Amino acid sequence: MIKKAFKILTGIFFFTLLAILLCAGVFFAVEIYPLYETYQAEAKEAIAESDFETFKQDLTSFIYDDEDVLLAELSHNGNKTYLYYEEIPENVLNAFIAIEDRNFWEHPGIDLKAIARVGIQYVKSGGKEKHGGSTITQQLVRNVFITKEVTLDRKIKEICYALEMEKKYNKEEIIEFYINNIFFWNNCYGIEAAANFYFSKSADELTLSEAAYLCAIPNSPSYYDPLKDARTAIPRRNKILKDMYELGMIDNAAYHHAIVEEICLQIDESPTLYDYQTTYAIDCTIRYFMKMEEFPFQYSFASMDEYKTYQEHYEDVYEEMRRKLYTGGYTVKTTLNSARQELLQANVDEVLAFDEELQDDGQYALQGAATLINNHTGKVEAIVGGRTSQNNTYTLNRAFQSYRQPGSSIKPLIVYLPALEQGYTDTSMVADINVEKAKENPENTGKLTGKSFTIRSAVEQSKNGVAWKLFYEMTPAVGLGYLQNMRFARVVPDDFYPAASLGGFTYGVSTTEMASAYSCMVNYGKFRPADCITSVTNKNGLEIYEPWEEYQVYQEDKADAMIDILKGVITKGTARGMRWAGKVEAAGKTGTTNNSMDGWFVGIIPDYAMAVWVGYDIPREVSNMHGGTYPVAIWKGVMETLAENPQQETFQSQEEAENAGEKYMPGRDGSELLSKGYTVQNYRDDHALADEAEAILEKIREGVYTGEEAKAQYQQAQELVEKIYGQKLRNLQRGKLDEVYRQYLQ
Repeated sequence: MIKKAFKILTGIFFFTLLAILLCAGVFFAVEIYPLYETYQAEAKEAIAESDFETFKQDLTSFIYDDEDVLLAELSHNGNKTYLYYEEIPENVLNAFIAIEDRNFWEHPGIDLKAIARVGIQYVKSGGKEKHGGSTITQQLVRNVFITKEVTLDRKIKEICYALEMEKKYNKEEIIEFYINNIFFWNNCYGIEAAANFYFSKSADELTLSEAAYLCAIPNSPSYYDPLKDARTAIPRRNKILKDMYELGMIDNAAYHHAIVEEICLQIDESPTLYDYQTTYAIDCTIRYFMKMEEFPFQYSFASMDEYKTYQEHYEDVYEEMRRKLYTGGYTVKTTLNSARQELLQANVDEVLAFDEELQDDGQYALQGAATLINNHTGKVEAIVGGRTSQNNTYTLNRAFQSYRQPGSSIKPLIVYLPALEQGYTDTSMVADINVEKAKENPENTGKLTGKSFTIRSAVEQSKNGVAWKLFYEMTPAVGLGYLQNMRFARVVPDDFYPAASLGGFTYGVSTTEMASAYSCMVNYGKFRPADCITSVTNKNGLEIYEPWEEYQVYQEDKADAMIDILKGVITKGTARGMRWAGKVEAAGKTGTTNNSMDGWFVGIIPDYAMAVWVGYDIPREVSNMHGGTYPVAIWKGVMETLAENPQQETFQSQEEAENAGEKYMPGRDGSELLSKGYTVQNYRDDHALADEAEAILEKIREGVYTGEEAKAQYQQAQELVEKIYGQKLRNLQRGKLDEVYRQYLQ
């Protein structure tokens, strides 16, 4: 009986094994081999074209503003710290081999056993687990030729490239390239740069312990960042030393001496500091590179642990793409405008000039930040990350790098617009409940009653009880889902509570996120991820930039209705004190957090959206501040100036805008093709731009504009003409510009 059972079990085992092998074979034939053939051909060509300069490359990239004025040159100057094989310390070579690739000197570029383990794990996990199994050669390939994003096809590509690398280059050359290209965080590429930055010495002066410590960092640079916490990398240093000892690379005495040696950082280099325009342009370009490499951007998380894991991965890939920008010889053109930048900076400085308290680094303690977005393009045109310091240096760009509690300025986005979409109107009555009682027992929120307000008046007077009640009834998941859909980066699981309705977030939001979200309303509920890029060309002059996709977040008519409600905040609500005197309509929302630690105003005019934040970097009370004071004053100073020469004076509904656009080719569908890639709507848009430019030129001809004003208006007309898509009409308008310039401006 036992023998019979054993035979049955044995048969089942072999049958199962056969089935697994058969499935694996089919999977290899269908999925793997075609990719292998494709990437093998690609790898042969790429490696054949490579040479030593490929691995020492450090081409400068350039960033320009909207008038082609150079903002920055970006370069790592990597050739200055390149070490040839014989110059690399033996301890560094051995440390990397011990911890990363013990069979480096023997394998042909790949480790078949490690790859088999990865393949089995891939099948077991249903395709979710693809990590591991990479040799030093494969890691070099990722650093130079492809990326670190882990997908099955890129793993196959990595293998093909590694095999070709080992055919062309010897082992000494490969590990030389690897050690000079590997990333040690804080802008350090290569062991020499890392030794100089962290220990103020050359690589050949490193102790065994220091060498092992530095070699620990590349495994997870953001996690092992010595400037964040020098102790984090110590356990991995100890593992490297132990591996080196077990492999006979160091003796017992050296091992024990290195294990107890204290790591004393000696930072010898200050990072290059760029102005607010440049830091934002760099960030936009890096994130675009991440998009090109198919990085899986994520805005919702099942747990805080998942969020933190994602952030670590994000930072690692972000720094990888930073290196790509700094060494790849790219040319980046932006929408950043120097005149609007100066206007925005001046208003932040002037409004906050009353507080002169300084921090130890010479920066002002009281700070402000603001982001200005063009509603017609969705692009950032000016961004200020802080007050102009007395020592004229830049540090943190608070406009996109700082996340602060938004207070009531968040309510239109996660409470009132969602409520309008669920059937409420501006005249709907809602009880202004007691928030403190709701906090004590959230489940009683629906039962609490108080004085009722229409939604319109609740927004104008910023009634917290109304917002809390609506948000609770809709659920935080519904309200915060809108922020996640608009790519707010720091919305985390701990935010999904009623307090978020009043701006109570774990981390908060940035001025760039808020300006982009309010601009979405003006764009009829269509969201365009904020950036400032118009063009990115590679070292060969090829254009590689494509705008981020636009998509619907709010219903068109509800976005229009929300804007109408927000007009009342300025005329008779919490921002009425600004006494808006611009030539155009304005709408917006104030926001103030508990104890006046953060003040906000996010407002829109037809042409622009702008978010302003005021507060201290380490939160504390700002005297006499609420959203209707300093933030409103900054916003008003900028927007009244920009409203002097508006493209559009009122907020148009989509229907009004479409009707206005039918001045040309009335009655025809906007999507109708007139020629390849050129529609009826393109034609209408082009002629609308031409009409605006012509109106300006006519006033110059008539003498309405003279002197400097005429030149400024001419520049505006020129900008309008350059936006015309059709080449024929654009050239015609350029001719008119030239004629006016010769006759009236020379």
